[in-house]
Amino acid sequence: MKFRQSISYQLARINTAHKTALEKSMNEIGLHSGQVFVLLELWEKDGQRQVDLAARLNIAPPTVNKTLKGLIDSGFVTRTKVEDDARSTRIFLTQQGVEIEERVRTQWERLEEHLLARLTDTEMLVLFQLLEKLGPEEVEEEV
Repeated sequence: MKFRQSISYQLARINTAHKTALEKSMNEIGLHSGQVFVLLELWEKDGQRQVDLAARLNIAPPTVNKTLKGLIDSGFVTRTKVEDDARSTRIFLTQQGVEIEERVRTQWERLEEHLLARLTDTEMLVLFQLLEKLGPEEVEEEV
């Protein structure tokens, strides 16, 4: 098999191009691409523990810590100790973190439209279903 004809090669190429486009898109509104995923989790459920964010995002706790530091420094989130457990902290959105959601969603939708512009509705649905099947949970179990 030739590498360029493999699914892994094509996925890697698409991933690299998409990550670059996502980074550029989010930089326009003052975020890094990794920060967006933390915000997405908090917009869904504010006040999560740092360890839970790491687990939900499938990234190492030190990586989440670094990402949170950037979000705290930028004024998008705060870190608060939990009264009944001094070892545990919870991450909360600030007003600025709540307000940037619409801008992120707009940028995200533009990026998605650009990415999928050449696909039919049926192709988009099939692609989504296939990518869900290839998601991190399934890949990690097999490797």
